[in-house]
Amino acid sequence: MSGRTVVEFWLHYYNTPHFLDQTREMAASFNARHPEYEVVVTGHDFHDLPRVVAEAADRGVAPAVAQIYLTATQEARDMVDTAGQPLFTSVTRAIAGRREILGEPVVLDDVLPRVRDFYTVDGDLASMPTLASTALLYANTTMLAAAGVTSVPSTWAEVAAACKSVAALPDGPEYAITWPNHGWIFQQAIAQQGGLLADHDNGRSGRARTVDLSSPEMLAFVGWWRQLHRDGYFLYTEDMDPSTCWGGTFMAFAEQRAALTVSSSVAAPHLVQAGRDGGFDVVAARLPHNEAAPYVGNLIGGDSLWLTAGLDPAVQDGALAFMQYLNSPRNAADRHRVSGYLPITLSAVDLLEREGWFAQNPHARVGVDQLAASGSSPAARGALFGDFGGMQDVNARAMHDVLLHDADPAERFTQATEEAQRLLDEYNAHCVTADGTRRNPPCLRVS
Repeated sequence: MSGRTVVEFWLHYYNTPHFLDQTREMAASFNARHPEYEVVVTGHDFHDLPRVVAEAADRGVAPAVAQIYLTATQEARDMVDTAGQPLFTSVTRAIAGRREILGEPVVLDDVLPRVRDFYTVDGDLASMPTLASTALLYANTTMLAAAGVTSVPSTWAEVAAACKSVAALPDGPEYAITWPNHGWIFQQAIAQQGGLLADHDNGRSGRARTVDLSSPEMLAFVGWWRQLHRDGYFLYTEDMDPSTCWGGTFMAFAEQRAALTVSSSVAAPHLVQAGRDGGFDVVAARLPHNEAAPYVGNLIGGDSLWLTAGLDPAVQDGALAFMQYLNSPRNAADRHRVSGYLPITLSAVDLLEREGWFAQNPHARVGVDQLAASGSSPAARGALFGDFGGMQDVNARAMHDVLLHDADPAERFTQATEEAQRLLDEYNAHCVTADGTRRNPPCLRVS
């Protein structure tokens, strides 16, 4: 590395460090294109990285770029350096209107609009999106056809009707539908109906100070879910652990113990393959919505790259250039093919379309189309507030009590709101003290 400008990227991985193999290959390719630079990729488990970055910031040794999971976005905004100044700067501000950096075309305006919306704060793109997803419905259409259901349901009422038909099959599955008890599913349903989780336009027009887990939109979803469960249609795996609850519902669908499931768009290739292996057809479809409310939009999942403020100009340009290179059309398309995450830019979508990828893999296009149909209201953009992961855990515990202990939805979710509010109050009080001193966030859990 002698004579080279070193640029440290601290990235996270899911399940296994091999998740970063393709990114490391791209870094090696970038380094070959720019021999004056050495991009160094260090991997961390995605649960741990926000905490690791904050601890490094307290020691004054933060990397040039850190990858932060979406639910820790407010934490990233609140992280500070040893002088108490914001640790990160926006990529919009750092790029400063340039069209290319070190010869790499700038792709900020090419990022999928709804993905860009989430990370845009005060008019600036706060960080560079790298992995994005959304939630979809997956249907065992072989089983649906046997039950006389000729189309994949698109509304809550249609889901209930399809479940009733599946349950009537003489040799049908034990349950008709399943999904994980996870906060992201609730947030999708609230956003679809135009509901908000937090004040100040979901934390978009100012720091969120209050949260609401008992809104009409939340209770409509909880009531519908509870009825599916009471009717014997819904398989609840009784797993509230964010690390494992997705796997249980995946396996239930793969083993044909349920005809329908809700999961991430990242799961599309795996669920389709599970159908092939099991001898049944799987279709990915847009997430069903409440037919009693106008459809507003669906949320993204995923993560983004945060640029440390105050870098040496050469280091900053190397970091920004590698961000653009990662999201160049070819690299973004290839990352989608390998990881299952959505192609992050419009140009990558166009490239995949021209190459026939979506014609061969129609399930891969559904998430892109769902986000394209979403609006850009504060509800559809998603909420920003501190200790989001803690709120999601509160949400899951409340639903657990509704499903298994017959708790009254309005009472239990009012209690959940109070609990989530205490978490947010504690978070805000710690990050910005009475005398204006800023401190690194106290809660850096990722859920």
